[in-house]
Amino acid sequence: MTNRIEINTTVNGETVSRMVEPRTNLVDFVRYDLELTGSHVGCEHGVCGACTIRLNGEIVRGCLMLAVQADGGLVETIEGLSENGKISDLQEQFLIRNAGQCGSCTPGMLLTADALLESNASPTRMEIREFISGNYCRCTGFEAIIDAIEKTAQTRQKER
Repeated sequence: MTNRIEINTTVNGETVSRMVEPRTNLVDFVRYDLELTGSHVGCEHGVCGACTIRLNGEIVRGCLMLAVQADGGLVETIEGLSENGKISDLQEQFLIRNAGQCGSCTPGMLLTADALLESNASPTRMEIREFISGNYCRCTGFEAIIDAIEKTAQTRQKER
């Protein structure tokens, strides 16, 4: 019999209470317990960024964090940011630029780009490149992704 621990957290604005095994990582909890499959499991070593989730406003690697570490915290996944329209302009630019070819890295890239644009409304291409450097993309060569983030930043600046 496995010892399970109750965690209480807010995921995409919804209060969630679940019993989990202590060893369950955050991305598996989100994907399998909550059926929010937008965050992907890639390398399982925290290197690729496919498992990117926001915890209490900070970008984290869901494969390196335990679900119990999110107890009492605020978890945001790609589903939450997509459903509330927060990143719709960024998503649109990813589509226009074909920046999400296979889609494996896309949710993590979008969450990371959103965090960048929250902290720096007008990043340079080098700042974009540096900020997303922890997220791997094997399809695009990053230029389309950087273009999409840059265009989103420029458009948001014009709208202010």
